[in-house]
Amino acid sequence: MYGFFAVYYREFLILKRRFPKMMASMSVSPLLYLIAFGYAMGKSVTIHGHTYMEFLVPGLVAMSSMTRAFAIGSEINISRFYWHIFEEFQAAPISNISYVIGETLAGVTRAFFSVGIILMLGLFFGIVLSYDNPLFWLAVFLNSFVFSSLAVGLAMVVKSHADQAMLTNFVITPMAFLGGTFFPVHRLPVWAQKILFFLPLTHASKAIRAAAFRTPVTYSSYVLLAIIGMLFFLGAIHCVNRARD
Repeated sequence: MYGFFAVYYREFLILKRRFPKMMASMSVSPLLYLIAFGYAMGKSVTIHGHTYMEFLVPGLVAMSSMTRAFAIGSEINISRFYWHIFEEFQAAPISNISYVIGETLAGVTRAFFSVGIILMLGLFFGIVLSYDNPLFWLAVFLNSFVFSSLAVGLAMVVKSHADQAMLTNFVITPMAFLGGTFFPVHRLPVWAQKILFFLPLTHASKAIRAAAFRTPVTYSSYVLLAIIGMLFFLGAIHCVNRARD
């Protein structure tokens, strides 16, 4: 058994055991957003020829894939602080890069499950977009890869759950609301647009939405996500090396 697969398989078994509860948890927030924002604004607001509900669903896909991929960091922390699983991986013949690959893929898997739930909720509300577009799933994967890699690296740095919660509050939560998920970024002031340009979620939302609408995509967004993802992945390997030392 390859080292990375052993790490991934452990996380998959945990996901499988908790899946009913996690599925319910993954459904609550998107359902509330669809009801509160979709029904409240969807009938009176159109954006680029699409209803607000159609605009919202790809944004929720981007946001949920980010948050669920980043949530793998909390699982790693539990394993480190309470179960001492990371110490067992240290003793096992598993390389650092294998550990990072396994945990990153686990985060990506969680993200894809959450995306599937959102798409099913969208169908329930009558929203059908171009989900068969390969560029849609590529953007979802890159977005998940970025934040899963970031989570693995940060999980090696934090010292407690309080630190993890602080990172979520100061990094993930602001990005979730400002990264083009609920409103078009171009409607903000120019100075705000320039700042948001540096957020990975801004490019992910743009790419996912364009692919879902079958409109011309901006390939630079895919390139930027791939570059950021690789940087975070290499950073995660570096953090694991330091943690093991």
